[in-house]
Amino acid sequence: MNAYIFPGQGAQFSGMGLDLYENSPLAQELFENANDILDFHITDVMFEGTAEDLKQTKITQPAIFLHSVILAKTLGDSFKPDMVAGHSLGEFSALVANGSLSFEDGLKLVSQRALAMQKACELQPSTMAAVLGLEDAVVENVCSTTQGIVVAANYNCPGQLVISGEIEAINTACETLKAEGARRALVLPVGGAFHSPLMEPAREELAAAIENTRFSKPNCPIYQNVTANAVIDESAIKANLISQLTAPVRWTQSVQQMIADGATHFTEVGPGKVLQGLVRKINREAQTMSAAYETQV
Repeated sequence: MNAYIFPGQGAQFSGMGLDLYENSPLAQELFENANDILDFHITDVMFEGTAEDLKQTKITQPAIFLHSVILAKTLGDSFKPDMVAGHSLGEFSALVANGSLSFEDGLKLVSQRALAMQKACELQPSTMAAVLGLEDAVVENVCSTTQGIVVAANYNCPGQLVISGEIEAINTACETLKAEGARRALVLPVGGAFHSPLMEPAREELAAAIENTRFSKPNCPIYQNVTANAVIDESAIKANLISQLTAPVRWTQSVQQMIADGATHFTEVGPGKVLQGLVRKINREAQTMSAAYETQV
């Protein structure tokens, strides 16, 4: 069975999407449509902007969404997912790809999500840290016993967990985790504590937008970050999307469940190859590849 997976924040690169724009009339039309919806030329930043320009959350999230979704749409008849999943932001790309959300509504929600998260980051200084080489239970225990707000945020693959929270609590937790034997406990260059209780203001703001957006019955199940299980019910999809901002991304568990449900091939749709690497670390038997428009023309 074919699983299609969609990357999240951090996969962006300068020049992303330019090959699609230049080689596909459909892609060109969708990119121009996106410029109109967003009311600014995001294509200028994607195609010509620096890495620094692309790092702004309000740019990064819609840029990655556009690259992923437009690439999926240019694959034509070869795009036949039996199941989909997305890492954090990538969940929105996956929902457009499986027919739950329209392109326009998906882009509007991603843009609102990015702005809401940016505001939440500015309300309280916060950060995230990558922890390598420890069992999840050890990391969870350190988080729960550290003073302040610090939680497990991204279960990326066995031995790789990202924590999220207040800056002082993250720094303290990192020192404790190193003492517990972590190979690395490294503070990340991010603007805030994504997938933690500190994103509550953003969750409230996005909840209203999601509730007012029409979701359709998907063409195939999505394995959502919050539950790591297959979901096809529109109201459940909405509820999980809303919870996602303050809940952890259960990527390890999602991939494991997809494999248990029959997935053998994982195709990453969007910039980068991060998810392919994670899938192989979760299960060495899984076959991974990148979607590529060039091979379809």
